[in-house]
Amino acid sequence: EEIQEVRSKSDPISLLRERMLSNNMASAEEFKEMDVEIRKEVDDAAQFATSDPEPPLEDLCNHVFSNNPPLDVRGTHPWSILKSVS
Repeated sequence: EEIQEVRSKSDPISLLRERMLSNNMASAEEFKEMDVEIRKEVDDAAQFATSDPEPPLEDLCNHVFSNNPPLDVRGTHPWSILKSVS
């Protein structure tokens, strides 16, 4: 109950919707159309994600990087000798 109350009062999407409706920047019908389009896009993405086949085991470790090249930032390592920039 408390969580729902906080969400209803501080949800940025709901607040923007209310502000746009009160300032006649959009109509309720336009928001209904947007809601239908958004719901369809989300449902399509969810359907694609759940119906996509699992990758083969040998591909699971592709594009996983380790031993990244060192990133030297001047003055951040206490034992490094600072090079002159002049």
